[in-house]
Amino acid sequence: MELIDSHCHLTFDELRENLDETLERSRAQGISTWVTIGTDESQSREAVALAQKVDRMYATVGLHPHEAKDWSSDLLAQMEQWTRLEKVVALGEMGLDFYYDFSPRAQQEQAFSEQLALAARLNMPVVVHTRDAFDETMGILKAYDGQLNQVVLHCFTGTAEQVKVALECGFYISFSGVVTFKNAHSVREAAMCVPMDRLMIETDCPYLAPAPMRKQRVNEPALLIHTARFLAHLKQMDLEDLARQTRENTCMFYQLPA
Repeated sequence: MELIDSHCHLTFDELRENLDETLERSRAQGISTWVTIGTDESQSREAVALAQKVDRMYATVGLHPHEAKDWSSDLLAQMEQWTRLEKVVALGEMGLDFYYDFSPRAQQEQAFSEQLALAARLNMPVVVHTRDAFDETMGILKAYDGQLNQVVLHCFTGTAEQVKVALECGFYISFSGVVTFKNAHSVREAAMCVPMDRLMIETDCPYLAPAPMRKQRVNEPALLIHTARFLAHLKQMDLEDLARQTRENTCMFYQLPA
C-alpha cells in the first residue's frame, strides 16, 4: 500500500530542521511521495529547491491569500520561471481567506485572479485555498470556466451543498485531518458526496493533526495514514482500495509518474 501526501508544507520551520527523520517516518507508514506547497515567494523558492533534492518530492508555487498584500508583477514573472522546472507540478496555493483577512480582500481577489490567468495560460493545475469565502472563490473560478487544466479545493471544510457545486465544475476535493475531528459533521457529510475518482487526501502539515493524534503538536506526513483509515471506514471500503484510488487521482491531477 502506498499513499501520497497531496498537500504538505515541508519547508515550514516546524518540519524543515528534522526533515530526514520526518520523511523516514512517513515512508514507514507507506507515504513515500509528497507535494510540498508554496505559499509566498520565499516558501515557493524553498519548495522548488527541496523538490530538486529529494526523490519523489514535488513542489507547487503560489501566493497564499494571507500574503496577497505582497502580490506583484515581479512575483508573477518569477512563478512563471519556476513552472519551467520539471518537478514543479502546479500553481498554488492561492485563493481567498475571509476568516482571518490578513490581506485586504481586494488584494486577495486580484492575486487569485492573476494567478488563475497564469495557470490558464500555462495549462497548469491549480491548488485553491478557501475559507469563509466559498461563493466568492467559486465566482472567480467560474470566470475561468473552460480555461483551467485541473482545480483542487484543498483541505475542504465546507458543506455537502458546497461540495456538490464544486463537483459540478469538475473540481477535485482534498480532505485533511479535519474530517476526523469530533465535531466535523458537515465535513464528513461533504466527504460522503465526493465520488472516488475526485477524492484526494493530505495532511496540510504542520497543521491539523488527525484524530487520534490531535495532541501531537506538529502534524507530519506519517499521520496521513489516520486520515486515510478514517475515510476508508466512512466510505465503507478497504483501506488499500482507498489508498490506490487517491494515489491514482493525485498522480492524474499533478501529472506525476505512475
